[in-house]
Amino acid sequence: MLLDADDSQLVLVDYQIKLMPAMLDAPAVMANAVRLARLAALMSVPVVLTEQAPSKLGATVAELAAALRADTPPAAVRTLAKMQFSAVEEGLGDWLRPPPKPVQGNARSLPKHLQKASADAESRATIVLAGCEAHVCLLQTALDLLEDEFEVWVVTDACSSRTERNRDAAFDRLAGAGAELVTTEMVAFEWLRSAEHPAFHDVQALVK
Repeated sequence: MLLDADDSQLVLVDYQIKLMPAMLDAPAVMANAVRLARLAALMSVPVVLTEQAPSKLGATVAELAAALRADTPPAAVRTLAKMQFSAVEEGLGDWLRPPPKPVQGNARSLPKHLQKASADAESRATIVLAGCEAHVCLLQTALDLLEDEFEVWVVTDACSSRTERNRDAAFDRLAGAGAELVTTEMVAFEWLRSAEHPAFHDVQALVK
């Protein structure tokens, strides 16, 4: 099973000004988060940012925010402020899976179980997820998304915790729960699929 850009949404969890300095390998993790944001723009993948208690932990790190502003159409990026550790508890699932559009015409008279949901409601059920801390907000968000029947792909080299033990324990638990563990380059080349893709050279420049 490979990632499909047309079925993907990117969720970037809590890359915040006052949180990132405490994270293990923060510069490398941030560099990969920026790459993911730019990849999403190149591949027309919608992006959701989350910010945990932004009044205390600050806004999204300027480097990532700038990449999103520069590369991505504004309508394709949304920011969810939250207090719950799981962004799903704050409505992320509703953002990622919009309600079906009203059924048109005579189909309204059909019983609900026979009415076909709109294509939009069923699209982009693959969530590419990265962020901090891996064992808290990222983990809880991922587990809730899995419970809501999304496919969850966790980008391990764009995730961190304050300690290696906590980060790796999160990855072990996520893998056991059914999440796919990938790297930034895996995401890049699976979204591309071919060296003939129009964005190939731009993506190749990003990951080199």
